Amino acid sequence: MQALITLASFLVTLGVLVSFHEYGHFLAARLCGVKVLRFAVGFGKPIYTYRAKSGTEWVLASIPLGGYVKLLDGRDSEQSISSQDRAKAFDSKRLWQRSFIVAAGPLANFLLAVILFSVIYLSGVPQLPARLQAPAEQSVAAKIGLIEGDQVIGWKYLSSGQVSGGTIEQFDVVPSWNALRWLLMDAMTGEQGFALEIQTPGGSRVNKVFKSEDLPRISPETDPFKALGILPKVSTPPDLIELKLGPLDAIAFAGERVYLITKVSLRLMMGLFTGTTALNQLGGPLSIADMAGKSAQVGWQPFVAFLALMSISIGLLNLLPLPMLDGGQLLYDAWELLAGKRISVPMQEKLQKVGFLLLVSLSLLALFNDLQRYLSP
Repeated sequence: MQALITLASFLVTLGVLVSFHEYGHFLAARLCGVKVLRFAVGFGKPIYTYRAKSGTEWVLASIPLGGYVKLLDGRDSEQSISSQDRAKAFDSKRLWQRSFIVAAGPLANFLLAVILFSVIYLSGVPQLPARLQAPAEQSVAAKIGLIEGDQVIGWKYLSSGQVSGGTIEQFDVVPSWNALRWLLMDAMTGEQGFALEIQTPGGSRVNKVFKSEDLPRISPETDPFKALGILPKVSTPPDLIELKLGPLDAIAFAGERVYLITKVSLRLMMGLFTGTTALNQLGGPLSIADMAGKSAQVGWQPFVAFLALMSISIGLLNLLPLPMLDGGQLLYDAWELLAGKRISVPMQEKLQKVGFLLLVSLSLLALFNDLQRYLSP
């Protein structure tokens, strides 16, 4: 039964995220007057095909590991374009229109994440309060005087050289530990100081300042939260609070959360190249399936939150400036904007081959990590 839930959750995850991403491309293409030849979810042999009156083929294929939107494009040697359809070809459109069509896929993923988080906050979600456990000795929090039972109720980023948290009115509200966790990750990955507004176990309020030079650096060998000394106090049974917001507040809070997670994820992704993030942290389809299944078994809200996080990851991944990805095409567009001419089709084909090899290498590494993680004794 657990295997069926995992498989079903994995298929739903890929189906929702891929469909929304490709629909972003599809909708932008239609808005710009480009003819869409095919909208496919999955690769390989088609399982189901529907041809719309507009001429678009809607395809569900047998290998659910992606999807694509095929546009009318004069650069494709396999396409024969009539004179009346020439204006509907992708390559005949202005630069801003082509860039918009390419960027619409990742933007759709970020929009989906906002929608999913908004649904969670509208329905009300149980979360741990930002009440802290006793900080570890020699941690940053222990040195500045945080104690067990302190509750974080406010947050303020510190500008360069600033050493004071300012007045209480300057603090942003911290509703839960989950919200605080992402703020801390943002500060540590961005190496930016911050101040906390603390409500002590006795009921008084104090400000605690964490300078940027005192923050632990992100590295594969250490737990940054333990080094910082800020971890939630978990009781048995857990003392949970409900985070429930109105429609506008839910959308605003979801937008802030997606922006914050995107910043942190981008820095961690860049850490793969700088060495601050370990390559063995890359996950492939087995990891996605495992996390999808586990979150679905916990409840619909954890599964929806997982979908939102995955949607952000897919949006970021597709914006990487690699050929074969949306970011690679946007890089071509940037060259065209600066140089005043397009990269030739033969050169693009060569770059596509390089991009394909890079993506295959990353995919194999992620799959190897999965096999190590789940099949090692």
